Amino acid sequence: MFSKTKNIDTAFRQTRSFFIIALGIVLALGAYWSFTCYRIVTKAQSRIYVLANGKALEAYGAERKDNIPVEARDHIRSFHQFFFSLAPDEKAIVAGVTKALYLADESAKKQYDNLKEGNYYSSVISGNVSQSVLVDSISVNTDSYPFAFRFYGKQEIIRPSTTTLRSLITEGYLRNVTRSDNNPHGFLIEKWHTLENKDLTTQSR
Repeated sequence: MFSKTKNIDTAFRQTRSFFIIALGIVLALGAYWSFTCYRIVTKAQSRIYVLANGKALEAYGAERKDNIPVEARDHIRSFHQFFFSLAPDEKAIVAGVTKALYLADESAKKQYDNLKEGNYYSSVISGNVSQSVLVDSISVNTDSYPFAFRFYGKQEIIRPSTTTLRSLITEGYLRNVTRSDNNPHGFLIEKWHTLENKDLTTQSR
């Protein structure tokens, strides 16, 4: 009698141990598959498709903080190209400067007004001058906010008889603003000013 009771008790304990182990395995597998599914869904959600020339191209989304240096440099590059790239055409000048002013605060508007009052744009039009910007480098400090930056580049000024290369160094700060069609990066240039803008070389054409 006691032997049978002992055997039943031993069998019960073994069965209970088996079910506990089995339950642990099931829970571990469930946790693993839940985590795996979560990763797959998260990865899938980061994919986006861009329609270009009638074709769907796959792209990947990323956190803004991962792209701040890249977006900041492109914002600064775009601003300088819009602001300093000029053609002997009033409408083209106004269109370019208007795009630039969406990317900066009143510090850029003041520089534009100063150039306009000094008849700079009129001389570009009357003298059939073309001006473009060559970007050397752009440094952005993202360790502190607003982000300080410095732009290093050159201006190529083509006149009917000469081509002049000028240095162009500017600096300012970037702060976050709402993204829009006119400001796709969501930055605004503040306290922008020119540090250097002088002739480097002049060649006859």
